[in-house]
Amino acid sequence: MMKNITKAVIAAAGFGTRFLPQTKAMPKEMLPLVDKPIIQYVVEELVSVGIQDIVIVTGQNKRSIEDHFDRPSEDLITNLKAGGHHKQPQLKMVEDIANMANFVYVRQKGPYGNGTPLLNVEHLIGDEPFIFTWSDDFISATPPRFQQMIDVYQKYKRPVLSVIPIHNDKDYEKYGFADGHEISPGIIDVNQIIEKPGKIKAPSNLATVSGFILTPDIFNYLHQAADNLQEGDELYSNEALKRMLKDNKQIIACRINNGRYFDAGNKLDYIKANIEFALKDPDLKKELSIFLKNLLSK
Repeated sequence: MMKNITKAVIAAAGFGTRFLPQTKAMPKEMLPLVDKPIIQYVVEELVSVGIQDIVIVTGQNKRSIEDHFDRPSEDLITNLKAGGHHKQPQLKMVEDIANMANFVYVRQKGPYGNGTPLLNVEHLIGDEPFIFTWSDDFISATPPRFQQMIDVYQKYKRPVLSVIPIHNDKDYEKYGFADGHEISPGIIDVNQIIEKPGKIKAPSNLATVSGFILTPDIFNYLHQAADNLQEGDELYSNEALKRMLKDNKQIIACRINNGRYFDAGNKLDYIKANIEFALKDPDLKKELSIFLKNLLSK
């Protein structure tokens, strides 16, 4: 019997060196998009599609992530209560954050690479399918990106990759790319995955970004990949997926519909995301629009 997807793993152990010195003491995942940390957007989307247990794989100086999803401090509660009835929405908001899901935190150990956080949580996943995603990027889509992927998983009962079409030549150096046979509109039976190929060697324009639905057999292939690492090598999840394909395991790519990809781990994209989200805020849109028009007219 196919199990429902109720667990998710968020990789959040990166150093955020592109945002130094800001990230020297502050996790990049806690950088705000307007008034909400990036990682909260990821968590909210997971919760919206029925995820109950969220495992966040962290590293050093990440304690503020745990604090954010914990209950608000008594001092903050007292302060908000003292503010009267108009502070009640804020009190409810900070209390609700801690109740969104069951949070588990694991400290990352092992070689560099995005395959390591998966091996670190193997004992918590068991024999269930699960979502694996990042803490500093996401796709805003209607319906939600993860719902589109879950719908595909429920139909094919195979691992699902989130893919989006790429139009910028430089992006072919940043992401992995998948290719295969389109079995229905936007649904691809994957036959190859290539990591950061460059435009000339890319098998398609479909970048594998921002998330996967994985089945428990991924762990066997990750162990195989880890056992074959040479000193200094990095362990990547795509290496395990490639080994699955070699074993004739089916992997499905889902092209996300009605989606906008936000890579908040990149400086320029982070600034763009803040402007875009601020312009969606009814309290900020009017004055910010005027400010931007005046600024650009100078």
